[in-house]
Formats: sequence, structure tokens, C-alpha cells
Amino acid sequence: MTSNQKYHQLSYDDRRTIAIGREQGLSIRAIARILNRPPSTISREMARNQPGPNYSCHFAQQRCERRRRFAHGAPKLVVGNALFEQVRTWLGLFWSPQQIAAHLAKLHPHEGALSVCHETIYNAIYAQPRGELKRELVACLRMARAKRWPRSRGEDRRGQMADLLSIHVRPPEAQDRQFPGDWEGDLIKGLRNASAVGTLVERSTRLLMLVKLPHPQPATAAHVLQDFTDKLNSIAQPLRRTLTYYRGKEMAYHRQLTANTGVAVYFCDPHSPWQRGTNENTNGLVRQYLPKGTDLSGYSQQQLDAIADQMNGRPRKTLGWASPHEVYSSWLARLQIQPDTIQ
Repeated sequence: MTSNQKYHQLSYDDRRTIAIGREQGLSIRAIARILNRPPSTISREMARNQPGPNYSCHFAQQRCERRRRFAHGAPKLVVGNALFEQVRTWLGLFWSPQQIAAHLAKLHPHEGALSVCHETIYNAIYAQPRGELKRELVACLRMARAKRWPRSRGEDRRGQMADLLSIHVRPPEAQDRQFPGDWEGDLIKGLRNASAVGTLVERSTRLLMLVKLPHPQPATAAHVLQDFTDKLNSIAQPLRRTLTYYRGKEMAYHRQLTANTGVAVYFCDPHSPWQRGTNENTNGLVRQYLPKGTDLSGYSQQQLDAIADQMNGRPRKTLGWASPHEVYSSWLARLQIQPDTIQ
């Protein structure tokens, strides 16, 4: 068989030719020439499907079909079994399939039957027949789309700022993510842009903090200054150094924010949301709890804190499948023992 030829399984007619050839006393190589097949194919077929001295095309075909039926093991995720229900529970907590797969592997490193890859989870979700269960499972996914779509990058079309510090003069240690204390900030808007929630994400640990902003009027620079000041001042001083923000006019009082908190505010280039990609990605995760078109004024700070706590408890691939809360807590403990750890 040449390199540009495609291999095809032996058919029933091919097996009948083999049977006739053997009855006529033809050699394996002679039969292979008739079928235009390698001699090794005929040899393996006879070794695999010939139960006795004579080759039967009927028996060989039956054995082939039986092997195909049992070639694949039973699926791991079947509605109602323990593993499916465990995966379903974590999906209900808005864990991604990749987070679930990694956590299962961490819990059962030597028990393959108790773990699945993330593609298996996706396949189990989208293979469900139409109905309430499929709608429930799909709604737990990040994008909650009926079909799997490739990701696309949107365009940041928000306002610009004057009199600011550029991200290009931000200290290099903030870019390296070696130590906690460098944050990214943004607002997510509610129905008709009449309500908003602030998001603050720490670049190294991926810890999320949500900030309730006033309603009914849209959040102004004065509101953002006050509420962000309160939230940032709740963070231990060594763990608040910089804040990277987009060029939104609600951050017009950034110099006052720096004076209030000691946090230097740096701004991204226009139309460059990837420069604060951690925050952009986290905002997408928050939207599972606060969907677009929702009136965000109905959420109290306690409810927002509960959402942040649940997200901070998820294992993250970028953290070696530890959770932001675990990593951030370890830094706090280290800071108490060695105060000079974080400069």
C-alpha cells in the first residue's frame, strides 16, 4: 500500500474471497494480490477470525461485528450514576468542565474510573436530548450557548481619560505577577446602564472583590472614588500597590484614589482590553451570576460578597488547580510570619 492510499476495513465480500481462495489452496500472498491488500492484512484476518483449520467468511464477519459493538467501553457519564451527579453538582456551582476534570484528577489520581477529561463533560452535556436537563446543564456553562462556538475577541468601545499614568510605566514586578498586590479594575453595567457593580481582581492570586455602587443614577466618578476607596482600604496594605484600569470617566478622580489608598492607578491603551485580561476574563465569569440585562441595584454588598466567595473557591488552572482563596490566604499567612516578604 503506497503512502497516498487510504486503508479500508475488510468487507464481507473480501472475506468471501479469502474463504474461496483458501478452499482452492491459494497462498496468503496470492489472495493478497487478488484483493490488492498487503499479505499481513490477510494473515492477521485469518489469525484473528479463523477458529479452526478452515476459514469461514460468515463466522469471520460475525466476530468482526461483535468486536465493533464492544470496542468502546461504557460511557463514564451516564445520567443517574454517581460520577454524573457529582459533575452536575459542580456545574451547578458554575465550575467549568476543565476545573471539574482537574479537580477529579486531583481527588482520584490513580482511579481512572472516577475521573473524566473536560471534553467528556462537554460531550455529555451536548449529547443530551432536548429537554429540561440539557437546558439546565448548558445554562451552567460560561457562555450558556446551545452549541459550542469558538471564542471571539470583542472591542473595547468605552470612554477615554486624560491626565493619567500609562500602563507602559507600570512597575515591571506588576507585569511579572511574582507577588500579590497588583489589581485590575472595571465596572459591569446592569439594565440600561442604570446600575453597576465594580470588579477588582488581583493579578497574581486571581482573587476577586465585588463592589456595590449606588442606584438609581449611573455610577459617577465621586461614587466610584468613595466605594473603591472603602474596598481597597479593606485590603492589607502590602497587598495593595497598583490598580490597572480602562479609560473610563468614572475613574476621573484617580489621583484622589491614590491619595486615599496608596494605590497607584495605571490606565490601559485605548481599545486594548487584553492589557487587563485577567479582569476581562473574570467579568465574563461574574456574568454567570449577574447576566447582562439584569438590574444590579437589587444585589446587596453581602450578596455580592457571597458571589465573590464562591468564585474565589473554584480551582484555577493558572494556579495549578488551587483556588484564589487558597493562594491569597497562603500569602496572608506568610506576610504575618515574614512581613518583609512582599516589598
